[in-house]
Amino acid sequence: MPRFKDVLLLVGQLNYTWTNTESLLIHIIAGLAGTDKETAIVIFLTLNTPRARMDLVERLAKLTKTPQACRADVLDATRRLGEQAKLRNKYNHCIYSFDADGESGLTQSMRIFESRDAVKYGKVEALDDVELARIQDCIKTLIAINRAFWQITDRYGFPK
Repeated sequence: MPRFKDVLLLVGQLNYTWTNTESLLIHIIAGLAGTDKETAIVIFLTLNTPRARMDLVERLAKLTKTPQACRADVLDATRRLGEQAKLRNKYNHCIYSFDADGESGLTQSMRIFESRDAVKYGKVEALDDVELARIQDCIKTLIAINRAFWQITDRYGFPK
């Protein structure tokens, strides 16, 4: 079973890796929109969710003026980033609880699930070694996506 400090360290690494990788969308926006980095930063910060930022990048990539190879590279990288968002969101938007020794951990979702006649909330899941391995895999994948965004930036001469 993971210890409290180990979980905090891993979730912190997940958040750092996500944020660092997501910020590289600034270079992709600048390149695809044909603008400078400063303008791309304003656009990036104006869109207040990762999904909105990825949607913009995907739409810019799909414009007919975007070369096919560039389009394919960008769409692949943003698709892979989107796949990691679910786990990142889970650990960014949950409540953590541990036993008194800081050994046994749980996460409780902060989402509401509503059906026609009922409301459910707070799905509880174990924070075990399998989950920690999932977080570690997500971090490794985000690092690879980060490298892909830098390669795209270099390959297509996007502003740095």
